[in-house]
Amino acid sequence: MGERKVLNKYFPPDFDPAKLPKGKRPDNNMMKVRMMLPMSIRCSTCGTYMYKGTKFNTRKEDVEGENYLGIQVFRFYFRCSACAAEMTMKTDPENADYTVEKGASRNYEPWREKDRDKAEAVAAREEEERGNAMKALENRTLDSKREMDIMNALDEMKSLKSRQEKVDSEALLAALQRSADDDRAALAAEDEAAVRAMLQQQCTYVKRLEDDGSAGPQSVPGAAADDKADMSAQQSEPPSTARPAKPARKLPFTVVRAKRKAEPPEADGSAEGVLAKKQQAENGGGTAPRAEPVNPQPAKEDSDEGAVGLGGLAAYGTESD
Repeated sequence: MGERKVLNKYFPPDFDPAKLPKGKRPDNNMMKVRMMLPMSIRCSTCGTYMYKGTKFNTRKEDVEGENYLGIQVFRFYFRCSACAAEMTMKTDPENADYTVEKGASRNYEPWREKDRDKAEAVAAREEEERGNAMKALENRTLDSKREMDIMNALDEMKSLKSRQEKVDSEALLAALQRSADDDRAALAAEDEAAVRAMLQQQCTYVKRLEDDGSAGPQSVPGAAADDKADMSAQQSEPPSTARPAKPARKLPFTVVRAKRKAEPPEADGSAEGVLAKKQQAENGGGTAPRAEPVNPQPAKEDSDEGAVGLGGLAAYGTESD
């Protein structure tokens, strides 16, 4: 095992500290001390930031000819942690602070400026109230009013907090749900009203065939008269003798074609009938000659096709019955 070092030393009974030889000190009382930065600074050489609480081995000396009310001012020498540039700072016993002397700059501290402004305002108020009793009374009145306003605000905040503590979370959630449902219902009603207004606006631009005056199947006079006659016959017929209407039978294409050829063009609502009516009106009401097609096809009434068509009609009638 290694030797154990003893930190305590033996002092004999006849030891006299006054007999010790005095050490030689420099004129400015310089010594090495270890200390921490009392503020945040920035090196002027390399721009490195050193924060409050950084430890340094410094050299302390007395500043010749500088004191405040008998308090000696000290100077500290230390180096930058990045570039090893030398920096110095001094004590400021008047403001209970430190001042950077060279080699660095002190960072901005907003609380220091706030404290300085507060101290300046207090000093200005004392100077203003000195020898002016009315001004001092006004200032005290304003201070009491400000305190009363602060107390009222505190009481209001306390009452609001007490009311909020009594609120049930479930009731609060239910109220929020009701408000959300009301908002959704209001939005749905607004959307429905907007859709209705849009549809009404679109319906105003729809044109009916009767208003337009264009010729069509609805504007044929003969068809309208036939419809009116059928409606009057149905109304005049007693309900007891009314017979159920039979389903319409579908005729073959050949029979329908022969029937259309036999009927005059005025009975049909086609373009040929409309053209014939127009020619009749231009001729003064007389019957205008019927316009023949360019390539007329003779009707084959006695041919085998007609017989086949009649036979097909008979067969169709029996199947439909």
